[in-house]
Amino acid sequence: MLSRGLTKILIVPDDVSELAEVEDSGRGWLPPRWVVVAVFLFWLGSVVTDVVVLTWGRVSDLVLLLVLSLFFSLAIEPGTNWLTRRGWRRGRATLLIIFGVLIAIGAFLGAMGTLIGTQIADLLSNLEVYISDTVERLNNWFGTSIDPAQVIDQFNDPNGAVQNFISAQRGDALRLTGRALNGLFATFSIVLFTFYFVADGPRMRRSICSRLRPSSQHRVLRIWELAIDKTGGYLYSRLLLSAVSAIFHGIVFASAGVRSPIALALWVGLISQFLPVIGTYFAAVLPVVITFLDSPIRALIVFAIIIVYQQFENYLISPKVTARTMELHPAIAFGAALAGLSILGPSGALLALPVAAMGQAIASETGRRHSIVDSDLLGEGPPEDEAEDKN
Repeated sequence: MLSRGLTKILIVPDDVSELAEVEDSGRGWLPPRWVVVAVFLFWLGSVVTDVVVLTWGRVSDLVLLLVLSLFFSLAIEPGTNWLTRRGWRRGRATLLIIFGVLIAIGAFLGAMGTLIGTQIADLLSNLEVYISDTVERLNNWFGTSIDPAQVIDQFNDPNGAVQNFISAQRGDALRLTGRALNGLFATFSIVLFTFYFVADGPRMRRSICSRLRPSSQHRVLRIWELAIDKTGGYLYSRLLLSAVSAIFHGIVFASAGVRSPIALALWVGLISQFLPVIGTYFAAVLPVVITFLDSPIRALIVFAIIIVYQQFENYLISPKVTARTMELHPAIAFGAALAGLSILGPSGALLALPVAAMGQAIASETGRRHSIVDSDLLGEGPPEDEAEDKN
């Protein structure tokens, strides 16, 4: 017994901390509690992020369809309200406007499809004539000595680059058919959602406002009304300008002997109005190319007429049409279109203009405004800038 006690006394360390280290060394090192919590939060955040990314990948198309439907509903609701005030039922008024829009879009696509199909058939049937005429013009303009027969042989060579490209495009027919079916399904979904957003708009707004305080209800309804007025007004003004442009260019193209003048006039009218800044030049490409096949001089005249009309519209027609709706600054429209294109692709570019118009309207209607101080940097503003402060 004494020997055992002496042995225990001999192995006791002098420092208590050393005793703790000796005891811990027997069961291993334990990390601090905050390390365990940090590791748990890291893995939890990683799992949540993966779930969110996976879910968004599955529902992103649906969200895009809902956003498109919402803005289309904002665009057509002024027309629905106008018909409702004249005795129409809201559902029937909504269907009438939606069917009218679909018929207009179908007519435009049909006209453009007919134009493109006709031009391709004409190009294929008279390919050698077009190649010979183009090569002769190049030789006359630039002093070259290209042989038209050699160019035609290279074009018809089954192992050449042109025929290989055509063969590759034929292999994508199934993929294009699948995209067309997906486009039809998306169009049907947008029409359905748009109808319910407009037809049940008052009921939906009542449901939202029932969960808000009265002061918040007035604010939400004011923003909603502003979004409807400005978005619909902006799109209607663009459509009116498109109609005026299409009528003018249709007359010009028919007088100049351009092929398919109605389809080309619709193309120029719509693209020049809904594609900001560069829309005029992009829209001019198709009529200029088609006219160039017949006469390069006539093609140059057509391009000049399109540019001159755009300047006439910018300074005389557009300010009067948009005076009661909203004029979106070209720089804002172009920047918004680029941003929408980079985020959501072509659908984002389509949404960008009404979003920018609505945002500009909301920004202009909210907040306090003050009188402008005198400064050379400010220039001369409109008379309303001299008014007193207002809420």
